[in-house]
Amino acid sequence: MWPKTLKNAPGQGNYLEFLARRDKSVGAFLHVTGSIRQNGGAPSDSGADGGNTCLEGVPVAVKDNIAVEGMPLTCGSRILEPLVSPYSATAVERLERAGARVVGKTNLDEFGMGSSTETSALGETNNPWDVSRVAGGSSGGSAAAVAARMVPVALGSDTGGSIRQPAAFCGVYGLKPTYGTVSRHGLVAYASSLEVIGAAAESVDVLEAAYAAMSGSDVMDQSSLDHPVPPPDSGATRIGFLGGELGLSPEVAENYARFVEALGDAGYETEEIALSTLEYVVPAYYTIASAEASANLARFNGVRYGHRTDYSENPEELIRKSRTEGFGSEVKNRIVLGTYVLRSGFQDQYYLRAQKIRTLIRREIERAFAGVDLICSPVFPTQAFPHGSKEMDAFQQKVADRFTGTANLAAIPALTVPSGLAGGLPVGMQFMAPPFGEGRLFAAARTIGEIFPVEFPPGMEPPWAADRE
Repeated sequence: MWPKTLKNAPGQGNYLEFLARRDKSVGAFLHVTGSIRQNGGAPSDSGADGGNTCLEGVPVAVKDNIAVEGMPLTCGSRILEPLVSPYSATAVERLERAGARVVGKTNLDEFGMGSSTETSALGETNNPWDVSRVAGGSSGGSAAAVAARMVPVALGSDTGGSIRQPAAFCGVYGLKPTYGTVSRHGLVAYASSLEVIGAAAESVDVLEAAYAAMSGSDVMDQSSLDHPVPPPDSGATRIGFLGGELGLSPEVAENYARFVEALGDAGYETEEIALSTLEYVVPAYYTIASAEASANLARFNGVRYGHRTDYSENPEELIRKSRTEGFGSEVKNRIVLGTYVLRSGFQDQYYLRAQKIRTLIRREIERAFAGVDLICSPVFPTQAFPHGSKEMDAFQQKVADRFTGTANLAAIPALTVPSGLAGGLPVGMQFMAPPFGEGRLFAAARTIGEIFPVEFPPGMEPPWAADRE
């Protein structure tokens, strides 16, 4: 059981003071609560288990595009910087009912649009392993908070790899669940048909407990659904791994080869597979995501809430100036792209074609799972790159989403697992499973975790280490 008082090890002082000290070099948090939130009411009748001792007293951080009552909900954007949420997301409520305690909101790429957390308008997040490098994105703050041992689990959102990529960069576990298994109520929408709430965690046990608490249908989210609870031994025996030239850096390529070899040593049957649709993942993903973003972000206009320009002569000028001042360049670019592909005369050429490609991707994934239980692939072609890297600019970051974006387009679960260090930086690999195959993912992660245990940055002991029972 976790210590209910959230005390630090002797001599470290108050837990919230500890967060403030450690976060000075990392920048994972945008907001730390003034006091630890208490359990949120009675046990939930769907999803959360009030007797779940795995989560009792667990401090949890929440990405700042997920609502927590009484806390800021900025989405890393100037346009929402003044906003304080009047309610909590269903996923947050269920975690609190299971005993977890929200301690703060974490940094992110603005509205989840980015792969480095560098597009945040409100702060910079550094990788705990090397503060000159990015933590990944868009859930970089959540992954960094876990890797820096500030919290054992942090909520994030995943639209095209936004949990799994920073988890790989920071050396922790990162889960993107099956679309619909975790309620999206309280998640600020970016791309509604792709985006899910998931989590980054220091261990499989805590990650699985968090998923079990959050999941289940919700009357507040019509896209949510009940699903079969996976048995604890729902493992896999056959794993297909992506072969061929994947465009990986030498360090990641070597780690990937070693990881596949380790799967065989662990008793899995492995076979090389190819996904012919892999090259179409990025254009299809960004066409669909940008189109949905242009529609979802239209509500932010400076009229009802959020940033409002100081002066305007009419409502049209008010909206234009508020958006110009409030949105960053990456968000503006995606809104323009999304608006363009949805224009009359262009929908068939771009948006509807992207949806057809999405169907082809899903069908190919279904055929692949007819022969294997899990698919293994890299998460990202490189390790964490330096801040302001010219080699990994905004365009190259988008191209690199081909491994993670597949799971979002196919609406299947995927999990990043740590796979060791290379040059002093973490590397992570990805498992993908059929819909509702989270049990397979957790079982495989536990097995491979015996060969590649989680490693943390030197000197970053957690405050709960000395007090945990």
